[in-house]
Amino acid sequence: MQCVLLGAVTELRATTHTIEFPYTRTLGPVIGSFFTGLRDRRILGIRAGDRVLVPPLEYDPETGDALKPDFVEVGPAGTVTSWSWVTKPTRKHPLDRPFGFALIRLDGADTAMVHAVDAGSIDRMQTGMRVTPRWRDERKGRIDDIECFVPEGGAA
Repeated sequence: MQCVLLGAVTELRATTHTIEFPYTRTLGPVIGSFFTGLRDRRILGIRAGDRVLVPPLEYDPETGDALKPDFVEVGPAGTVTSWSWVTKPTRKHPLDRPFGFALIRLDGADTAMVHAVDAGSIDRMQTGMRVTPRWRDERKGRIDDIECFVPEGGAA
């Protein structure tokens, strides 16, 4: 193939593109039990030796060994162990107002899970704060059955 350059480029244009990778996952006995628990307003972890992992995993992250389905109810309250603040949420964020994304170690768990915290303002958000889930009225067995967490003792 022969290419011939007929003229010079006089203008460069920039465009922005968003690439997404949607996927579906079949639910097995571990994740399926976790999501069924959420539908029923219960948060389940799984025993891994003397630890409780939340959300539950099929394999022990330290040893790689398969875990027996030994579920434990945890929380529902927990402690924020780390967080970041979302000042300008997009349509894909879980809340339509500024909020925190936090690692939350639920009572009875040895690991933390990521979820949104509706603290009301960045000034109220802090490591070590106690939070409780705000459940959706209509739950479907998904992670967003917990709409978000709120500071313990009152909604944001």
